[in-house]
Amino acid sequence: YITMNTKNITVTDKPLLNTNLDTNFLKLVAIISMFIDHVGAAFFPEYPVFRWLGRLAFPIFCYCMTVGMLYTSNIRRYLGRLGLFAVISQPFWILAFNPQDILGNLTNWNIFFTLFISLLAVWGFKEKKWWLFILAFLVISLWNFDYSSTGILLMLVFYLCRKKPSLGAVLYVLLYLPAFFTASPGDPLSLTIGNYGIGFEAGALLALPLIFLHTNTSLRIPKWFFYAFYPAHLALIALVRFLLGF
Repeated sequence: YITMNTKNITVTDKPLLNTNLDTNFLKLVAIISMFIDHVGAAFFPEYPVFRWLGRLAFPIFCYCMTVGMLYTSNIRRYLGRLGLFAVISQPFWILAFNPQDILGNLTNWNIFFTLFISLLAVWGFKEKKWWLFILAFLVISLWNFDYSSTGILLMLVFYLCRKKPSLGAVLYVLLYLPAFFTASPGDPLSLTIGNYGIGFEAGALLALPLIFLHTNTSLRIPKWFFYAFYPAHLALIALVRFLLGF
């Protein structure tokens, strides 16, 4: 979700972050993780491993948006692209996961809406537009957005700790620590060990080394691929479900 160009961030002077700037690689990992998650949710709900692997996607997307916010030359265009693809993706989101109740899920917002509001909030925080930050935080917390305010909290950690990756990593772990204490052993998505359950949100910890340690793959992927992949893979899932009679 970085908007400047198709390349990874190239640092010639002082980087704006001391975390991983290999953003094309990160986004590729994120969309693969998201695809696994959605395939599992649509076709293999009895196998929680799909959903665990899918937990990598959201924090990586939030991190890449934080990088994009710091490096983009036009935040309004960035937000505009997120908003546009949120609207484009909404019908495919409903058809992929709730085709039996289309009207009832019109306001069950897809992840692009969550990313849009989260970016708007943290940009407001960065620019000291406190009214915008508070408004966005209230909207995402009170309405039916996937992940609720988690996206804002993650982006704040990435932004505020952009020069202190060790502190950022600690705060990142703390955000997901409740997953080890609040899950029910009877939850089919939990990892159950005896009478103890670990929530599947803990799978997001797998993204920690990718975000806070440096990789140098020099991967080059057109930026529009990442935007288009989201509605395209939802449309594919919806089509396969229709053909299989799911």
